[in-house]
Amino acid sequence: MSQTFMSETPANENMSKLLRYHKNSDICFVTSVTYSRKPILVDNSDLLISALNKYQEILKYDLLAYVIMPDHIHLLIDCKGNNLSTIMQRIKLSFSRRYRDRLSIKSQRVWQPRFWDHIIRDQSDMNRHIDYIHFNPVKHALADSPFEWEFSTIHKFRQHGYYENRDWGKREKEFLGDYGE
Repeated sequence: MSQTFMSETPANENMSKLLRYHKNSDICFVTSVTYSRKPILVDNSDLLISALNKYQEILKYDLLAYVIMPDHIHLLIDCKGNNLSTIMQRIKLSFSRRYRDRLSIKSQRVWQPRFWDHIIRDQSDMNRHIDYIHFNPVKHALADSPFEWEFSTIHKFRQHGYYENRDWGKREKEFLGDYGE
């Protein structure tokens, strides 16, 4: 069961005092958004993928699915004994450092503070979140089909025998789902 605890602080300080409840074996759906929703991620996807891969090797977590959108990312992570906050902190810091280096900027906020997460409860919940991740470019009108979007694991899933129906998620078809960002 996912729980969030708040310490007793004034309302304007609660956001910084939220604690996450996770077991180190959890699989988590994560959303992280750029500062002021600045659309920088697709144009710098190589830096983000590099950060994801670097810390996947170092921390030994499994990145099960992802989609990179212009101003946010959705990840499905099997923490494999690591703290989710540590994983996300390292990914975001690594990307931020490389992004600022690329633009020769000394300091600039890159990400909104914190991230949103959801602990996956069962296989059905995981399947819904994988579909949500892969459908996201269509939802945001960036593609007519999830398979048109380059910055997603949907292509890896198709190679492994999932999404055999090439019409899955196309804009003209109704997409039903019981989940959200």
